[in-house]
Amino acid sequence: MTGGQAGGRAGGPGALVGGQAGRRAGGPDEAGPFTGHTGGVSAPDAPQRVSAGRLIATLGGAGLLAGLLIVVAYETTTPAIEAHRARRLQLAVSEVLKGPARYDTLYLVNGELKTAPPAGAAAEQVYLGRDAQGQPVGYALVAGGAGFQDQIQLIFGYDPKTRTLLGMKVLESKETPGLGDKIEKDTFFVRQFGRSATPLKGVKPGAGKGAPGEVDLITGATISSRAIVKIINDALARLGPALEAGAAP
Repeated sequence: MTGGQAGGRAGGPGALVGGQAGRRAGGPDEAGPFTGHTGGVSAPDAPQRVSAGRLIATLGGAGLLAGLLIVVAYETTTPAIEAHRARRLQLAVSEVLKGPARYDTLYLVNGELKTAPPAGAAAEQVYLGRDAQGQPVGYALVAGGAGFQDQIQLIFGYDPKTRTLLGMKVLESKETPGLGDKIEKDTFFVRQFGRSATPLKGVKPGAGKGAPGEVDLITGATISSRAIVKIINDALARLGPALEAGAAP
């Protein structure tokens, strides 16, 4: 073995170790690109603060726009809704009065029927049906009261001369589907209010004695059908004298 080789062998491990140690010791210092990248990251910018005045102005503008859209929608749809409501009432009056040639709208003022509404005040309305010769055929009255689930609103025809009903139609109801809603879908129950004497008396099916004013209630919907009887009786107790007296100028 020559001296150079021995020297190489003798110095090889030291040189290797020294080189590795140097690289390890100096590694972080020599990682220029990485160190530069790390040093180039800046702290995030602080969020820009919005002034309270600007925030209020933005919210106020959005609220104003939403309000304007609601007003426009209301003004646009109201005429159509009112026209539909008037048409629905016209059909209901015609149904419970058996198709009058026309009808007049009367107003209940201080217990009397008037042909003109009171100035500056709302008044309950009653509809007087007339035949082709202009003779009265009966009144149509809108009335309401508590049912089983919610309020029930109906309209019925009434002849004050004979004190008999001419017909009945439910206008609004939220009674239980399949049970309470039979007050408007059960044709036998509804037909009983045509030419029935008043006051009405609700009886269980088959338990009646044939007395005037008896109305067979609906099995499974006793509360709802009894509510119809009560609504009509209450309305006639309140309005009957005015209807019998007729309209005053």
